Amino acid sequence: MYNRTRLLFLLLVLLWACGPQQTVQQPPAPSPVKVIAPSFNADSAYEYIRQQVAFGPRVPNSKEHVACAQYLFDKLKASTPNVVEQKGVVTTYDDVRLNIRNYIASFNPDKKNRVLLFAHWDTRPWADQDSDREREPIDGADDGASGVGVLLEIARQLSAKAPAIGVDIAFFDAEDWGAKGGGPESEDSYALGTQYWTRQPHIANYTANYGILLDMVGARNAQFRLEGFSSEQALYVVDKIWKSAAALGYSNYFLLEQGGYVTDDHVYVIRYGIPSIDIINSDKTTRSGFAPHWHTHQDSLSIIDPLTLKAVGQTLLEVIYNEGH
Repeated sequence: MYNRTRLLFLLLVLLWACGPQQTVQQPPAPSPVKVIAPSFNADSAYEYIRQQVAFGPRVPNSKEHVACAQYLFDKLKASTPNVVEQKGVVTTYDDVRLNIRNYIASFNPDKKNRVLLFAHWDTRPWADQDSDREREPIDGADDGASGVGVLLEIARQLSAKAPAIGVDIAFFDAEDWGAKGGGPESEDSYALGTQYWTRQPHIANYTANYGILLDMVGARNAQFRLEGFSSEQALYVVDKIWKSAAALGYSNYFLLEQGGYVTDDHVYVIRYGIPSIDIINSDKTTRSGFAPHWHTHQDSLSIIDPLTLKAVGQTLLEVIYNEGH
C-alpha cells in the first residue's frame, strides 16, 4: 500500500513536470494618475484686466502706476501671505530714472520642485506704432494687463486647491519703456524690471525647474506660435504646453508653427539660469510680426476675449496640476 501510494505520487509529479506550464501574469505597471485641474474662470480673469485698465496707463513714475501697484499687491496677498514687493530704480535708454516695483507671490514655498510664471504689468508710454496720438500712453489691455489677469486668476485657483509643486508668480515692471526699432540702442532697453530681478532675486539663489512668460495673451483670435528663444532653450517646456493645449482642444490658439525671435522678459530669465518660454500673440501678416493693435491705442479692453483667456489659463492649470505626477 505504501509503495503503490508513493508510486502514484511520483507519477503525478512527473505528469505535472512534463505538462504545459502556466505563466504567472504580472500586474501591469500603473499608469500615471491624471490630476483633474481646477476650471479656469475666464470672466474672473477678464475682470482683473478691466480693473487694471480702469486705472489708466500704468506708466512708471505716474500716479496710475502707483495705484495699480497697490491693487496688484492686495490681490496677490488675498491668495497667499507669501508676497514680496521689490522696489528699485532703473535707468532707461533715454536716461530717465524709473521707480519700479516687482511683485513675487509664492505658493507651497517649502517645495523644491518649482515653476515660475511671470508677466509684465506696466504699459508703453507712447503709441509709437499708431498714426494718431503717437506720444500718448496706451491702455495696454493686452500688452500688460492680459498676462497679469490670467495669472491673478491662477493665483486664486492655487489658493483654493494646492498643487503638488511649488509655484511662484512674478509681475515684473518697466518692460515696455524701450527704444523703438531694432538698432543698437534697442539692445536691453526693454524688460528693465526683469533685468533688475535677475541681478537681485527676491530670494538668494532662487531657482525653478522652468519659467513661463505670458505676454499679449488676451486678444480675440490670438495665435501663439513657437517663439525662437523658447524653442532653442526650453523645447521640452514648449512641448509640454502645446501638447496640453491640443489635448484640451485649443490647437486653434496654440499653433505648431515657427514664430520669430522675441527679446522679451523670458530671455533674461533664461540668462539668469532658468529655462523659460514665451507664450505671445503673433501675426504673420504684419510687418512687426505682432498683432495690429501692438503699441497702438487699439490695445484697449474692446479687443480682449474671454475665450482666449480660457484657452491660455486652462492650459497652464492643466500643466501645473499634473506636474510631478
